[in-house]
Amino acid sequence: MTRPALDKRDWIAGLEKGLAILESFDSEHARMTPSQAAERTGMTRTAARRYLLTLEHLGYVQGDGKQFGLTPRVLRVGWSYFDSARLPKLVQPYLQQLSAVINESVYVSVLDEWELVFIARNGTSRVMTTGFVLGARVPAPLASPGVVLLAYRPEMDSVRVWLDGTELTPFTPHTLTNKTRLMETIRQARADGFAVIEQQLQIGVRGIAVPLKNRHGEVVAALSTNMPMGKEKTEAALGRVLQPLQETALAMLNVL
Repeated sequence: MTRPALDKRDWIAGLEKGLAILESFDSEHARMTPSQAAERTGMTRTAARRYLLTLEHLGYVQGDGKQFGLTPRVLRVGWSYFDSARLPKLVQPYLQQLSAVINESVYVSVLDEWELVFIARNGTSRVMTTGFVLGARVPAPLASPGVVLLAYRPEMDSVRVWLDGTELTPFTPHTLTNKTRLMETIRQARADGFAVIEQQLQIGVRGIAVPLKNRHGEVVAALSTNMPMGKEKTEAALGRVLQPLQETALAMLNVL
């Protein structure tokens, strides 16, 4: 959440603005005019237009003279992480074994700012109905691995400050948006060493997560599973999958 200070002499403002343009596209803004892009990024219309035209020349966006949208070339940037990062490769064999043991989809995820990002997975046949694709991003407090990662942050006051200043969108009738109760859930996850989250992002889906620590005892990611709730009670689900999750996390300790 906090980054080292960068000397102004090393700062490239144009790169920052170009990335801001790319990040301004989302499901509600799949195509934008330069004016819309300018409004979303805080730039002038002229500057936004120049960045869009440059990105179009480089193949990252395409336009019809009025509106612009992203091209598949943007995926090169995101997938470069999966091709080059060490963590997803290290955990994949463990995820395959764990998924076979509990017969559920399993994931490793990390925080990016205050969002949870899924960086590795191994799924069962029902992954597309109860799970997440690689690279999926969700609000951290609404998913079990996000709660675990927030629980193990050293600056818990910063979590409270962020929650107080954030409007959480309800995804289901069960989505917890009360800031006090969310903090209680996060603190309980720290005390328990795991988190159980039910129906926060999708009706009828339960998530259970444990922290992944490296050999120095630092929490570097979260290991989790997602499952359809069905008629299985929370206690029964914990009895079935929590120990395998914890044992897998322990097995990973020496390779992280």
